Amino acid sequence: MTRRLEIKVIPKSSQSKVMRQEGDFYKVYVHAAPDRGKANAAVIALLAAHFGVAKQQIKILRGADVRNKLIEIDTEAA
Repeated sequence: MTRRLEIKVIPKSSQSKVMRQEGDFYKVYVHAAPDRGKANAAVIALLAAHFGVAKQQIKILRGADVRNKLIEIDTEAA
């Protein structure tokens, strides 16, 4: 089963955290700057820890270069 989330990334934040806003919309705060994929990598790592899945189970489907992203989490992968 897969789960899709819409997220808004807040890079260069003072703390790293995931906050659920409404439905499947989340705000994700990360320390990393949006430089050469560092913020995206931090988002994937933070979401993996938050949802208890491996980083490989999370994909950015849309929005790799912008703050608003569509994320897919594969909850059945081993």
